[in-house]
Amino acid sequence: MACVLEAPLRMSVLSEVTASSRHYVDRLFDLDPQKVLQGVIDMKNAVIGNNKQKANLIVLGAVPRLLYLLQQETSSTELRTECAVVLGSLAMGTENNVKSLLDCHIIPALLQGLLSPDLKFIEACLRCLRTIFISPVTPEDLLYTDGTVISHLMALLSRSPYTQEYICQIFSHCCKGPDHQTILFNHGAVQNIAHLLVSTSYKVRMQALKCFSVLAFENPQVSMTLVNVSVDGELLPQIFVKMLQRDKPIEMQLTSAKCLILTTLPCLVRMCSKDRLLEERVEGAETLAYLIETDVELQRMASITDHLIVMLADYFKYPSSVSAITDIKRLDHDLKHAHELRQAAFKLYASLGANDEDIRKKPILESGAIELLCSLTQSENLALRVNGIWALMNMAFQAEQKIKSDILRGLSTEQLFQLLSDSDVNVLMKTLGLLRNLLSTRPHIDHIMSTHGKQIMQAVTLILEGEHNIEVKEQTLCILANIADGTTAKELIMTNDDILQKIKYYMSHSNAKLQLAAMFCISNLIWNEEEGKKPSLLMHRQVTILIKKLLLNSNICSAQCIGIQSVMGNIILGVVWIVGVVRRHEEDAESSLGETQGHSDNKQELERHRGGFHL
Repeated sequence: MACVLEAPLRMSVLSEVTASSRHYVDRLFDLDPQKVLQGVIDMKNAVIGNNKQKANLIVLGAVPRLLYLLQQETSSTELRTECAVVLGSLAMGTENNVKSLLDCHIIPALLQGLLSPDLKFIEACLRCLRTIFISPVTPEDLLYTDGTVISHLMALLSRSPYTQEYICQIFSHCCKGPDHQTILFNHGAVQNIAHLLVSTSYKVRMQALKCFSVLAFENPQVSMTLVNVSVDGELLPQIFVKMLQRDKPIEMQLTSAKCLILTTLPCLVRMCSKDRLLEERVEGAETLAYLIETDVELQRMASITDHLIVMLADYFKYPSSVSAITDIKRLDHDLKHAHELRQAAFKLYASLGANDEDIRKKPILESGAIELLCSLTQSENLALRVNGIWALMNMAFQAEQKIKSDILRGLSTEQLFQLLSDSDVNVLMKTLGLLRNLLSTRPHIDHIMSTHGKQIMQAVTLILEGEHNIEVKEQTLCILANIADGTTAKELIMTNDDILQKIKYYMSHSNAKLQLAAMFCISNLIWNEEEGKKPSLLMHRQVTILIKKLLLNSNICSAQCIGIQSVMGNIILGVVWIVGVVRRHEEDAESSLGETQGHSDNKQELERHRGGFHL
């Protein structure tokens, strides 16, 4: 296959080809080997930093001739080395240059050159390969087409600092997924590259560090191996820590931090194993929970590493039966601190299931975590109750209906009431947070309220009547707003005079947060998504009066609460329409149908402006 530039570039370059460029190519065909060598050297000097000259030479056919000379056994080692250097220089030009080199099948030729016994020639070939592979136009799979290539590259790592630098750089750029990681790992990449981290050459250390960062990325097998590898008596994590020191270059600090994260995770998972000391298991789980708390990818990695979920289940079976323990001091110690183990497990469960549905549904849920967490929310230990309900709250976040139903079934109505009446405000707030997460999306809201509506409304009433702080009552009103967003669930509010009176009360409350939460309830109650129906509030005189009060309430519209003003636009449109209809309804109840038709244009305008309030 001919190796040429793409057509548009070729035409633009051809017009600028000079006699001097032709002269360089012509000298490659001289019968005198020394003149050929000198011609290659002169070409090398001519293309340094000159992309136009590089393009000219490619167009004139220099690449095929250079590759021919590089592969000929009759060529001197010096000539072959210089050819590799020139080819590497050409590759440092534009992406089109690299494409032209690939079209000429440069990679197989260079890989063949690595079999040479001459170190200088090998280094030149590796340098050229490095330049080609770091280009975004080069397919990484070209490195893996021949199974013997990786083994040979591993063997060349011991030849010189240059071979170490170039090979690590090639691996870093050509390791793009689990398949590549597995190939490199199976060829001993970890063991062969580890000692390079203590090289006297900064470039070698840096490239080895980058290589480990891509090898360990989202790969528990590689990460766990790295943790146990030592170089000159030091474990790799200790070496990574040294590279974090402030006197080290920023590039090294950043890459070593990445390596530490990827190797720390499996190490912490291993600390959760039941064969570790109790203190180690507690500290390991708590540290791991902190590490993965806000990162979905780290949560996913942890959940599939070394059977972590199964190990956490053992935390709740601790300590072992008395008959199995012969060390009385150990038993006494474990009995005193077993709650710490359970609390650590709760924290880790909460972090694992905080953001990703797949993590909640697959490894955690299949291990029976919901049943464990629900049962342990009955613990007399406050920390266990808080963390238990916290973990359930995270699992319910954006979860499917089955998970929510399992949580409600596991807690039972009686236990839910106990948590809502807990004297500790943290338990109460987390329980309210759980209810908010359970009551999200209309189908879920309607389903849950159809089975547990009476109990939930009773709990809401008790909290709003109780002596609780602003945050607790705000959460409770937000739960009501979510219920009001349901299609059928809102009727539980519409038919409850007590709840409607409480909403009315909090709309005129002095606290802006409670005013806003109450208005969210009203906004969701006003609108009925079923086509052809009037807003539900028209069917209940108490709430109609409440809406009139809202329209006239100067506190709501005052400048003291910007947050309230931001939602008044949507609500006030509904209020204007509703009050107008109500006044007509009071004048002539029998003409309600005509009144609705007469205001159809207003209703369409309201629908166009309406914004949903789902908390």
